[in-house]
Amino acid sequence: METLNRNLLTNGFKFNEDLKIGTVEKLPEKVIQFGEGNFLRAFVDYMFNEINAQELFKGGITLIQPIPGGDFLRDILNKQDGLYTLIARGRENGQKVTDKTLITCVNRCINPYVDLNTYNDCAKNPELRFVVSNTTEAGISWKEEPMVSDVPQDSFPAKVCNFLYLRFKEFSGAKDKGLVFIPCELIDDNGKTLKKFVLKHAENWNLGSEFIQWVEEACIFTSTLVDRIVTGYPRDEAKELCEEFGYEDNAIDTSEIFHTWVIEGPSELEKELPFPKAGLKVIFTPDVKPYKKRKVRILNGAHTCSVLGAFLTGKNTVGELMDDKLLYKYLEDALNNEIIPTIQSNELTYDDLKGFADAVFDRFQNPFIKHKLLDISLNSTSKFKARVLSTIIEFIEKKKTLPKILTFSFAAYIGFYKGDEIKDGALIGKRGDETYPIKDDAEVLELFKNLWTKCIVSDKSSVAELVKTVCSNEKMWGEDLNKLPGFAEKVTDHLYNIVNNGMQSEINALMA
Repeated sequence: METLNRNLLTNGFKFNEDLKIGTVEKLPEKVIQFGEGNFLRAFVDYMFNEINAQELFKGGITLIQPIPGGDFLRDILNKQDGLYTLIARGRENGQKVTDKTLITCVNRCINPYVDLNTYNDCAKNPELRFVVSNTTEAGISWKEEPMVSDVPQDSFPAKVCNFLYLRFKEFSGAKDKGLVFIPCELIDDNGKTLKKFVLKHAENWNLGSEFIQWVEEACIFTSTLVDRIVTGYPRDEAKELCEEFGYEDNAIDTSEIFHTWVIEGPSELEKELPFPKAGLKVIFTPDVKPYKKRKVRILNGAHTCSVLGAFLTGKNTVGELMDDKLLYKYLEDALNNEIIPTIQSNELTYDDLKGFADAVFDRFQNPFIKHKLLDISLNSTSKFKARVLSTIIEFIEKKKTLPKILTFSFAAYIGFYKGDEIKDGALIGKRGDETYPIKDDAEVLELFKNLWTKCIVSDKSSVAELVKTVCSNEKMWGEDLNKLPGFAEKVTDHLYNIVNNGMQSEINALMA
C-alpha cells in the first residue's frame, strides 16, 4: 500500500467518493502555525483547507514545532508532504454524521531547534500574513530571557518578538508586512496577553521605538475562543481505515463534527479570512467575552451540574448519562429553565443560546466519544465556581427564588466529595462497593476529609453544619454562600437525603 503523498493527487489515484479533497496544487505559504498537534490540525487547518477548496483563499500553512524533541510527527507529516486525513464524526440534528476530508493546505513542518535558518526565512517571506498558535495554556506566559540569534528563544512570546524583529528589519518596517496573530491557547484574552509580553520583550531588549510602533500599528493580535473536541490518531482503527482509504496515512486525525471559532478583532479580518462565507461556524466580533460566557455556562456548566450526581447513580460516561431518560430530562430542565434564562441578554439572544444548547445535546450523545465522568470530575471545586455558581447567584437575583436543579447540583458536588481517607493525592470516595478517586487541590481534599470524618450522616443537624461550613469558605467561592436566601437549607435537605437514601432516590424525587 502506497503512503499518502502529493503524487497521489495528480497521478490518477482513485480516492473514495466520500472523501472530500482539498486543493490539489501546493499553495504559497501565507500562514505559519506554532503547533503541529492534533487539535490545530483538526480545527484551524481544516478551516483553511475549506476556504482554499472553495477558492475564497489561496494560502498554504507551515507548521512550526514550538518545543524541542518530538520529531516523530514532523517526520511523518513531511514524508506525507503535509497531507493527512481528517475524520469528523458525531451527531447533528439527532443524526449520526461522518465527514472525511483530505487536508492538503499544510506544506511542511519545521523544527527550529534543528533548522533555525529555515525557520528564520519564514519571517522574511513577503506573502506571510497570519500566525496561529496553540502552545498550551502555559505557552503565553512571561519569562525574562536574553535575545539570542543562534538558537530559538525559549518562551513563545520571546519567539514571536524575535520573529517579528527579523521581519521588521527585512522589510524596513513596511506597514503592509505586519502579521495577524490568532492564538488558540485556552486563556482569557490570549491575543492581548501575547501582545503585552511581546512588547515587554521588545522594551527589555532595547529594540527601539520604531519597532515597537510597528508592532502596535502594523500587527494585529486577536483574542479567540475555540471549541471542538479532537480525539486524535485513531490507533485502534488506523489499519482498517487505511485499508478503506487505499493508502497508508500515519497522521490520521479525528474529531467531533461540531466546531466554533470566535475571533475578536477588526471587522476587516472577515474579508481576509472568509470562513463564514464558506459555511464554517466562525464568528468575528469586537468582544469575545459573551461567547465565552455562553460556552462556560452552557457547555461546561451542563457537564459540571450533572456528572457528579450521574456518577453516583452508577453512570460512567457522558453517553450513559444521556441514555438515561431521567438524567436527560434533568439536564434539559437545567439548561432550558435555569441556565439559558439567566444568561440571556442583548448579545446572547434566546435563539442563539437555544441553538448552542441543542448542539451541546448532540455533542454529549456523540457515539464516537467515550467521555468518562471521572475525568470531567477533576478539580470540580474551581469548575463549579466558574461554571455553575455564577448562574445560581444571577438566577436568584433575577427570579428571587432558587434554581431547583443547580441548587441540587451543589448538594451532589458535596456528596461526591464524601471520603475520609486521602491516598496518592486523591480523596477516596465510595460508590456502592467500589471506591473512586476524588482529585482536587490538596487544601480542598483535606477540608472535605475532615468535615466528612466528623459528620454524623444520620443526624440532619450534623449534615447542616457540614453544608454551612462548606458554604462559608470564601476562599473557595469568593463569598459566603450562606448569605444566599434559603440556599444552604435546601442544599442540606438534598444532601441529607443523598447520603441516607442514595443519589438515585433523590434525583427521582427532584424530577417527580
